[in-house]
Amino acid sequence: MILACHGMNKSFGDNVIVAGGSFHIEDHEKAALVGPNGAGKTTLFKMIVGELPFDGGDITLTRGKTLGYLAQHQEMVSGNTIYEEVRLAKADIIAMEQQIRTIETELKHLEGDALSARLNTYHRLTAAFEQENGYACESEITGVLKGLGFCEDDFSKPVDTLSGGQKTRVSLGKLLLTRPDILLLDEPTNHLDLNSIAWLETYLLNYPGAVLIVSHDRYFLDRVVTKVLEIEMGKLMTYMGNYSEYAEKKRRLREAQLKEYLNQQQEIRHHEAVIEKLRSFNREKSIKRAESREKMLEKITPVEKPVEMNTEIHLNLEPSRESGNDVLFVEHLSKAFPNQVLFRDVNFELRRGEHVAIIGDNGTGKTTLLKILNQVIPADSGTFTLGTNVEIGYYDQEHHVLHMEKTIFDEISDDYPDLTNTKIRNMLAAFLFTGDDVFKRIGDLSGGERGRVSLAKLMLSKANFLILDEPTNHLDITSKEILEKALNDYTGTLLYVSHDRYFINQTATRILDLVNQTFVNYIGNYDYYLEKREELTAVYAGGTEDASDSVSSETVSESKLSWQEQKEANARARKRQNDLKKTEERITMLEERDAEIDGMMTLEEIFTNSVRCQELADEKASIAEELEVLYEQWEHLSDV
Repeated sequence: MILACHGMNKSFGDNVIVAGGSFHIEDHEKAALVGPNGAGKTTLFKMIVGELPFDGGDITLTRGKTLGYLAQHQEMVSGNTIYEEVRLAKADIIAMEQQIRTIETELKHLEGDALSARLNTYHRLTAAFEQENGYACESEITGVLKGLGFCEDDFSKPVDTLSGGQKTRVSLGKLLLTRPDILLLDEPTNHLDLNSIAWLETYLLNYPGAVLIVSHDRYFLDRVVTKVLEIEMGKLMTYMGNYSEYAEKKRRLREAQLKEYLNQQQEIRHHEAVIEKLRSFNREKSIKRAESREKMLEKITPVEKPVEMNTEIHLNLEPSRESGNDVLFVEHLSKAFPNQVLFRDVNFELRRGEHVAIIGDNGTGKTTLLKILNQVIPADSGTFTLGTNVEIGYYDQEHHVLHMEKTIFDEISDDYPDLTNTKIRNMLAAFLFTGDDVFKRIGDLSGGERGRVSLAKLMLSKANFLILDEPTNHLDITSKEILEKALNDYTGTLLYVSHDRYFINQTATRILDLVNQTFVNYIGNYDYYLEKREELTAVYAGGTEDASDSVSSETVSESKLSWQEQKEANARARKRQNDLKKTEERITMLEERDAEIDGMMTLEEIFTNSVRCQELADEKASIAEELEVLYEQWEHLSDV
């Protein structure tokens, strides 16, 4: 065990963050800390690292172990370049190397005992340098920086000129290179693109120390962690497994608690009804029996009702009118900024009802494309055309159309006067505004909070074509799930940019990957994209001739299908899988019934009954006949 927290208590006035919370982290363990926004995850981290005092309990880090902490927001003013700043993480190794080089120079001028003593120091230092992997120090620094999305041209940029997100990436790089025994990472995937997140996953999976992560990235947590700590309503609970396993266990636990609560409530109501009836008899014996039942009722330990989950809130998105079948045509679109070509000669189209995710590395032009489609900025060349009756609803994190002087509640109610107070509050609750929060002024909100208000307004619009830029930023997991459900039920057309792979997997029916200044089209969700990425990128996005040649002719033929043909091929494959599953289920059922009949035939009451024996024999023959057909069908489906 490397970290133990026992009986922790922390409150801010009447707001209880944690009451009697306990957990521990083992050596090499990868764990997640989850909970709704505002539950106290960051507060808990700050208590562990000593930035905040706690009201009670014990926090113990094993003697001799080191702890590293990545906060969400970084203040970094040093005058260093990115490379120089990250190199500080290896300052002791770099100093050791300088000392070794100094001794090498001195040795030429020494002799006797002085030479012997200096050689001993030299051998000790070189052994330590080699043990610390000093010879690979510079390449390790470069590898981490590139893994986190910095190219070599970025290495010389001063950190003082970086954005907050870039500073966080620099801090994460420094922290990873220091290799503490336990890492505390608060939202490490914020500001990372998909490739960088995948790199970080692999890095943490192979990290020799322990890791405790706060993150709303469910795909990331599924890949990395084996234990989930949940903080909610002041309670700390531990679940073994990744995020999906935790979510399923929590669902089952809540259902069991709700069932226990409802059963107890039914029992209490029954006792109360009996007591009332006994008292109505108004006789001495019946009154005594009523009093006895009342005493028994008082001894019942009440089962706490499970807290109602936000998932009870349902967002209903419905376009005011249906668009034509053709929603968007993009032809020969190009855009470049000085010294950077984003994309060139891009062509694609959207049809009604499609849910399309745009993915790609940071800085490739995804948000720029959305701005062009919404006429915020012009394209350099090419055109785009909207179809009949298309009405756009646009969510752009940099261009929120909000009134700074209004409250959140008024911002919604003024634009949608027909909505009841309850509907407005439900909508705002889905985007994390509850209680008196709804009366905060827009001007007093953070950028993330304003983004959530804008997203809530957009969800109330009757647009039939939604264009969203990073819609899940600043949402907790529960709110993401509510948004996913709403978008999956949405009958209009959806085009969005996102780095949230779980969200993409849940909501996208098609993916456009912006790579090498062009779009590669995938008819499927994120899992399908991962499966097909290498071969389709090689064919469509400027892979070398050798790379194209390495793809089999059969694969190339499949890859060059039009998007409509790909969609139809995918549909056929899904139908075949579904038919195969149904066939297997039917075979299993018939085989079980056949075995059951064999068992029944050994029973005396059956084999002595000639009529029943004949019925079972006929059924067995019928089963054999159907199984013969099913086996052949299964074999055919398996071979297709």
